Amino acid sequence: MHHLLPLLVAVPLLGAALLIATGRRLPRVVAEAVGCAVSGSTAALAVVLLLNSSPPLVEWAGGWVPVGGESVGIVLTGDGPGLGMAALASLLTLAALVYSWHYFDEPPRRHAGSFPALMLLFQGGMCGFAIAGDLFNAFVFFELMSVVAYALTGYRIDDPKAVQGAVTFGVVNSLGAYAMLMGIGLLYARTGELGMTKIGRGLDAAATHGRPDALVLAAFVLVMTGLLVKAATVPFHFWLPDAHAVAPTPVCMLLSGVMVELGVFGAWRVYGTVFSGPGGIPPADVERALVVLGAVTAAVGAAMCWYQRHIKRMLAFSTIAHTGLFLVGVGTLTPEADDGVALYVLGHAGVKAALFACAGILLDRYGSVDEHALHGRARRLRGVGVMFTVGALGLAGLPPFGTALGKSVAEEAVGGPLTVLYVAASAVTAGAVLRVAARVFLGLGPRPEDAAEGETTGSEERPETRGRLRRVPDTMTAVPAVLLAAAVAVGLVPGFAGAVARAVNEAGSGGAAAAVGWTPVGILLGLLSTLLAVGLAARAVTRPGRSTAPDWVRPLRRLQSGHVGDYVAWLLLGTTLLGALALPGVLGG
Repeated sequence: MHHLLPLLVAVPLLGAALLIATGRRLPRVVAEAVGCAVSGSTAALAVVLLLNSSPPLVEWAGGWVPVGGESVGIVLTGDGPGLGMAALASLLTLAALVYSWHYFDEPPRRHAGSFPALMLLFQGGMCGFAIAGDLFNAFVFFELMSVVAYALTGYRIDDPKAVQGAVTFGVVNSLGAYAMLMGIGLLYARTGELGMTKIGRGLDAAATHGRPDALVLAAFVLVMTGLLVKAATVPFHFWLPDAHAVAPTPVCMLLSGVMVELGVFGAWRVYGTVFSGPGGIPPADVERALVVLGAVTAAVGAAMCWYQRHIKRMLAFSTIAHTGLFLVGVGTLTPEADDGVALYVLGHAGVKAALFACAGILLDRYGSVDEHALHGRARRLRGVGVMFTVGALGLAGLPPFGTALGKSVAEEAVGGPLTVLYVAASAVTAGAVLRVAARVFLGLGPRPEDAAEGETTGSEERPETRGRLRRVPDTMTAVPAVLLAAAVAVGLVPGFAGAVARAVNEAGSGGAAAAVGWTPVGILLGLLSTLLAVGLAARAVTRPGRSTAPDWVRPLRRLQSGHVGDYVAWLLLGTTLLGALALPGVLGG
């Protein structure tokens, strides 16, 4: 089976090349069908390999196997977490392609295969990053994924806002990539290796006095900066809301559903294989750095989510908040927390992609995603309203969603005040989504003072479809329904949680998987966060007047300035902060 690993990258790349070469001569329906077929076959292959990934699959591309323990070949590693992320990326890409069937308002002579080809390239980059066994090629796939994401974000190139969002996305993430590449260069200079496992062994062999030196710290900070930029961790996060506000809805489904999570996965993978030994960064320092950044990310993301009225921006800040919770779980460096985060990521992917799909329906039906302007206008979209509400409950962690199971396992693993953070962040983000559902789909509460003004001014946006939809296509409603059902299945399918835990532990600590499942405490915490979310939404809906942010939130809103120079400055500050949090190990503290 290991010989099939390269196909996870080769199939979507070849499919994209085929569409690019023939797209001008293919009818649009054929180009979209080819894109779905290629994406679906890659997803099926990823699932088959995942089911056969114990023990982990290893493939040396081109047959360049090690000789005498040394190799210049490219190694692909097909373990449970890597193939799981590849399968998740492929399934979500397929869902996004089905959702976007006959979606865009394309000029008659435009290349019919351009969008599905870009989506397949995106899928290939994500799959390659997930299974890369050496650090440099992980970076290569990382950049393939990023470059295509920039193009997809600015796909509607005739819209200046889309171009600006794509440029901001590209500049900030490119700087993160440069930092990562410099860190890889430092590691290669120290060890002469690029394979992650061999770099870790080389650092351990070169360690002096049982602690890392400044070069190892610098490499750790630079590599982690690149990964945390992609994960939209505070203060590297500013690009994400700006990109989500302008990116096509199918692209948002992938950005929040899997790409950001790949940044967290990369941080987990790189620390566990490269920096976790005696020559790496001490666990206490890594825990401090990741938990602090994760906690700040969760708090800032939740606060900013609550005070958004642009629905796509609100969902983007919700992604930031939940990414912070993922990072807190990973930062505790315990197998139980890793198990919880893995389940949490799977459930969150389905829920968040479904919510963006519903937001896209609002945009294409009413030409707006402004909460105030849409007040009561979507009463007829009962099915979409039900799905949007169900998605909000999934964000809150209501059993039996997979988000609830993963969150409960992680909450019990982190313990103490961090459990309070999990409950609060999930309640606030879910409450914001429930507030939108109540106002937009039910018309509850007083009509906002600026609703009539917003309908004809700043809230008006151009639909992404050929025109405003009079009838929502079945594909656009079926996809979020299936995604929400999958998010519930993560928490309900017997034995699934245990299989995820075994895969994560086999690839991580190598120890036996702990028992993972529903507990009374976890169920109570999920119900508590859901009740808090409902209470927050009810209070917001019944409050008259326009929603204004309190004084303590306004500085956070001003930081989201839209100026790429400001975001670059914050990136540099974040890199410095990351180094300061990890510094005591170098000093022998």
